Amino acid sequence: MKKVIVKCKLSSREAFEQKLSDIELDFSAVHWQHDRIYVPREYKRNSNYPRLIMRTEMHAVDKPAKYMFILKRHIEDSGVDIVEETVVKDYETMVNVILQLGFKPIAEISRRRQYLSMGEGTNIYLDKVEKLPGYYAKIETNLSPDDSVAEAKNDLQSTFKTLGESSFVESAYFEL
Repeated sequence: MKKVIVKCKLSSREAFEQKLSDIELDFSAVHWQHDRIYVPREYKRNSNYPRLIMRTEMHAVDKPAKYMFILKRHIEDSGVDIVEETVVKDYETMVNVILQLGFKPIAEISRRRQYLSMGEGTNIYLDKVEKLPGYYAKIETNLSPDDSVAEAKNDLQSTFKTLGESSFVESAYFEL
């Protein structure tokens, strides 16, 4: 699936949430995510290499964890992210497959996340990332073949600006 993603460091989580609440958009309950990020052995930043992510997600302590295998590839010259997600039942086996394919672990990221849907294919995420100060918000939208990447990115940035935020972040959390 092709996506455009715009991330922003929030100046005020409370003000951001209030502006969304004023237009009757409210975030979900908080859930926890932990990502282990793997890259090819010859990985170079800004070189269109894929990243593989093993995600553990907990929505409630009395429910089992959900495991996801995510392939993510940012295509630099187009600004598009290619993202494929698959639910995994056996976490350890999948990690062994990743390692045997020649990928190496480079980072682990834990976060508390809330989300809301802004319509078909567009979501806002509110993240509190361990070891990083403040809160981050991320808007992502799915692209159809006829959509303009530049227009989609401009629309997402305009949405942030309308909500009073403009500290855009281009890096992944593990790079901050």
